[in-house]
Amino acid sequence: MVKFICRLPVVIALAAIGSFAASSGVSASPQTQTHGDNLLIHRVQQENGMNLPRRGMSMAQVERTYGAPQSKLSPRGGDSSKHPVINRWDYANFIVYFERSHVIHSVLNTPAGNNTNPAAVN
Repeated sequence: MVKFICRLPVVIALAAIGSFAASSGVSASPQTQTHGDNLLIHRVQQENGMNLPRRGMSMAQVERTYGAPQSKLSPRGGDSSKHPVINRWDYANFIVYFERSHVIHSVLNTPAGNNTNPAAVN
């Protein structure tokens, strides 16, 4: 799971480069490029409009505010100080990632990405 979090900025950067290439006249497959841009923009807009757990909230605060998660996946990492323990809690509409016991990221639980079948990664 740590690899996914580390590569997230790369995905966002590639999407930004793709939109720059499309707007600057570099030829790309319009159907694929338009679909990818729309999907990313739509997802970010949805996340901004939702009340998701904020970065820095503790596990106790998240559980108090949003209730118990549908599932808590087994922790990953923790083998060194450079690889802290990462926990993932799945709710009906979103997923929360914790580093040790504090939120580092919250995302919508949509079919995009690796979260179509959370049980498969546990």
